[in-house]
Amino acid sequence: MYENYIKFILDKILAIIALILLSPIILITALIIKIKEWDSPVLFIQERSGIYRKPFKCYKFRSMSTSAPKNASTWELENPENYITPFGAFMRKTSLDELPQLFNILKGDMSFVGPRPVILKETELLDLREKYGACKVKPGITGLSQISGRDNLPPRQKAKMDGLYAGNVNFIDDMKLFLKTIPAVIFGEGIREGKINDEDFK
Repeated sequence: MYENYIKFILDKILAIIALILLSPIILITALIIKIKEWDSPVLFIQERSGIYRKPFKCYKFRSMSTSAPKNASTWELENPENYITPFGAFMRKTSLDELPQLFNILKGDMSFVGPRPVILKETELLDLREKYGACKVKPGITGLSQISGRDNLPPRQKAKMDGLYAGNVNFIDDMKLFLKTIPAVIFGEGIREGKINDEDFK
């Protein structure tokens, strides 16, 4: 009942409230990105894997310079961190770059709590998530693996934790995970500073 109806309704209501309360921060962030690089798109839009591995367009604030090579992978660049703008590094550290995902929640692509949406190339993690039953729920802005190490966890451990969450979705656990996310974001726990994923390149 909660997973199918109440969670869906709560996501919509909370996303609207969050967008209203955070609208000044969202507007200021977008303005700074545009001022720093006038010819740069404010948003980075990329296909990610959603519920049942169905692709959807995920929104993020752009944190990299337009000088970053297109269609390049991380391991092909000698110093990939050089392409992250100073403000982009700040956004990543504070997770401000993920605020546009509130619109993904309104669209119904994502939830506040669930497995993090990953790029379609991450087949190892996606296959493991499918094995452990984690693909049957919507991806989220935060989740069990995010407050348990975030980027520091290996794919199998991430998938197991995501599957553990998907197997017992309930309101109390969602609230606990959401509240535990706040200190994780404030202190930057598990974030790979200066490192870039394939998702950063078009």
